[in-house]
Amino acid sequence: MGNSQATPAAAATKYKWDEIKKHNTKADAWIVVRKNVYNVTKFLGEHPGGPDILIENSGKDASQNHTEANHSQDAVEMMKDFLIGVLDEVQ
Repeated sequence: MGNSQATPAAAATKYKWDEIKKHNTKADAWIVVRKNVYNVTKFLGEHPGGPDILIENSGKDASQNHTEANHSQDAVEMMKDFLIGVLDEVQ
């Protein structure tokens, strides 16, 4: 598996850190995992680990925490439903 799981439509949408950092609340939570940007706002109540860990990582790069949590393949597949774009690393 490569670095990006982005669908073609989501891959076309690029977000800079200054935009991602704004989405860091319970009402509007985005996370970055392996350069993919996810809007997890609607998933907060469903997250098996509870909403707090997602809120704590919102507006940030959650790659390390996501890896350390040892998510199942099903969880990784589910993430595709929340994919909204990719990190635009050209600042």
